[in-house]
Amino acid sequence: MLVDDNRLILDLMKRGIEPHAEIQMCTDATEALLQCVENPPDLVICDYRMPGLNGSEFVQKLKARAETQGVRVILVAVKSDINEKLRPVADSVEEFFVKPFYVHDLASRTKKVLERIYWEKMQKQGQQDGVIRGRLAEMNIIDLLQSLELGQKTCALTISGGGESCRMFFSEGQIRHAESGKTEGDAAVYRVAQWTDGTFQIDFNSRSDKHTTTRTTQGLLMEALRLLDEQNRDS
Repeated sequence: MLVDDNRLILDLMKRGIEPHAEIQMCTDATEALLQCVENPPDLVICDYRMPGLNGSEFVQKLKARAETQGVRVILVAVKSDINEKLRPVADSVEEFFVKPFYVHDLASRTKKVLERIYWEKMQKQGQQDGVIRGRLAEMNIIDLLQSLELGQKTCALTISGGGESCRMFFSEGQIRHAESGKTEGDAAVYRVAQWTDGTFQIDFNSRSDKHTTTRTTQGLLMEALRLLDEQNRDS
């Protein structure tokens, strides 16, 4: 949900964020609060300085209700307001975004927050049977691998798309073995890193004794990105 009393800014934000999420827009914070109660969004991006209910008051009222206290908020404000007036709500917002801003910067930061929310949802869903399923449209491969590395996860990751599949086995966040068809090791990781469409499954009950990779997860990711950039330049 986007909340700003300036319709032009709302339209610009919508244009930047629309590829990553379904969008609701409100020009009034009170109306936005009522809509959140009726149908809580995953994330609200709200301007601080608005007539009537301002952004800080909106956050306080949102977090005071049991049905909306879990809604994440990005609050948009000038730097002086963030430093001087918004400290009381600092712990209640996902982050502050400083005005003026470039739309593509806001879209990029929003995408990261949405991916984090999506990842947390998947973890909750997978707690019962130890399996998490998702789509690459919601979380790309690079961010997926980084999340497993940062979380020091031990698991099997299966990625499927276009009639192909790849399995990667992690031990404490490090990719130890990868296989895609007849391709194994580093080459299998580089190959699948280019996929943008498909599904994935993380099985925390699966293990492998094979060790076919020669780099750390971070090293594999950096080389995969280098190869992808090189390929894009050539094309």
